Amino acid sequence: MESELKDILATSSADVDPQTRKSMRGNKRRDTKPEITVRRLLREIGFPGYRLDWKKAPGHPDIAYPGRKLAIFVHGCFWHRCPTCNLPIPKKNRAYWEAKFERNVSRDERVRAELEEKGWRVVTIWEHQLKKDQLEATSQYLYEVVSLDEGE
Repeated sequence: MESELKDILATSSADVDPQTRKSMRGNKRRDTKPEITVRRLLREIGFPGYRLDWKKAPGHPDIAYPGRKLAIFVHGCFWHRCPTCNLPIPKKNRAYWEAKFERNVSRDERVRAELEEKGWRVVTIWEHQLKKDQLEATSQYLYEVVSLDEGE
């Protein structure tokens, strides 16, 4: 969050039009619909007991199972530049958006590396994986990932 705050402060008012700024301020950092959906899926498949925005792990994973050393990040396809969706960069203020997305992706990569270096498994659930036609497959994937430690 600290780096996101720095990103916001580094952006001058001339860089983003008022309508875009208002929209961006309306975006929540936690408890988003995709995060809530993943948490519901985890409870439904029998894996409650996670920690939210766990501050003791690098990057404060959206969902963490500290005992399993499992970090789950729920990424929006637009903000984190989903490789599957390959969404276009906005045409207005292109330089701003390219820099913003580069910072987001770099931060995601850095946090993943820090967690893995500390022995954590890192899972990313993309927003598009939570669409109705993908939910069953995503639920199965979550079950396999979270239950990995069960057999040991």
